[in-house]
Amino acid sequence: MKHSMDSLRKAQTNSNRTMATLTLAMTFMVIAFVSALSTGKYPITLSGLAAGDPMALRTFTVLRLPRAVMGLVGGFGLGIAGFVYQTVFRNPLASPDIIGVSSGASAGAAFAILFVSAAAPSTTLFAFFGALLAVCLSLGLTTLSPVRDHSSIVLAGIAVHALAQTVLMLLKLMADPEKQLASIEYWIMGSLSGVTASKIPFPVVIILISSALVFLLHRHLLVLSVREDEARMLGVSVRKTRFFVLFLATLTVAAAVSVTGLISFVGLLAPHTARLLTGHNRKSACFLSGLIGSFLLLTADILAKSLAAVELPVSIFTSLLGAPFLIYLILSERRR
Repeated sequence: MKHSMDSLRKAQTNSNRTMATLTLAMTFMVIAFVSALSTGKYPITLSGLAAGDPMALRTFTVLRLPRAVMGLVGGFGLGIAGFVYQTVFRNPLASPDIIGVSSGASAGAAFAILFVSAAAPSTTLFAFFGALLAVCLSLGLTTLSPVRDHSSIVLAGIAVHALAQTVLMLLKLMADPEKQLASIEYWIMGSLSGVTASKIPFPVVIILISSALVFLLHRHLLVLSVREDEARMLGVSVRKTRFFVLFLATLTVAAAVSVTGLISFVGLLAPHTARLLTGHNRKSACFLSGLIGSFLLLTADILAKSLAAVELPVSIFTSLLGAPFLIYLILSERRR
């Protein structure tokens, strides 16, 4: 009796701690979102918006609001996708690069800049399909492997990543150094500066639907984190479920980076931080990954547009956060 009471008390304490963590993370995310709306070269005040200042209203509706929404939803999607990759591959260092998503998007965007148009719609579309093609190749190669577990997906992803990087290098060699090459390099570095209202409905809808499906399939996702034979005993079709959740995660990443360019480390940092804070792998940790991802991307964007006279790529700041975090992981693993 005493043991069961202690267990209940411990479970309640953990639940309260998780709820407090989620509340704090949501508060920080809201603060970052409001700060993103108010930060920029042109000063915007509530009084100016209330008075109907045309320049303030135009700056807010055309530039600030779409950009902040994309940072909020895109960061959330990258955090959720990172959680899926790390859970499925049972690896805290798993990220969208692990099955070639990011490199596929880069190659697609570079192809559009060279052969179609450097304008945003074509770049976004080709980057999206480049990412999807990369993951389809990775999962397709996995089906040809006699050993069909998560390690074969990783090996297939490494091969596809190398292939996409080769294509990207060839496209860079063909690019005009003064115009096209600069556009390719800037896209690869990632930025929210080009986000407008017309660009966000497509990625936002895809990210929200894919994330909702991941939450609905969370129990199956957790089962994938155990050994395959144990998962089958629990009644889960391992291959189909793994394919579907990885496809959802890839769809989320593809939708985000097709608009923002490559955003490094958010999909790595957010889920790992969520697990460190909650101490478990449940649905609340998945949601917390999304909240942290939103906070990281919004904060990086605020710094990108406020620290220098010219706007800096977002990935500079996400990498500045990610590199020390990786060093911390290495040192903590060594201590263990």
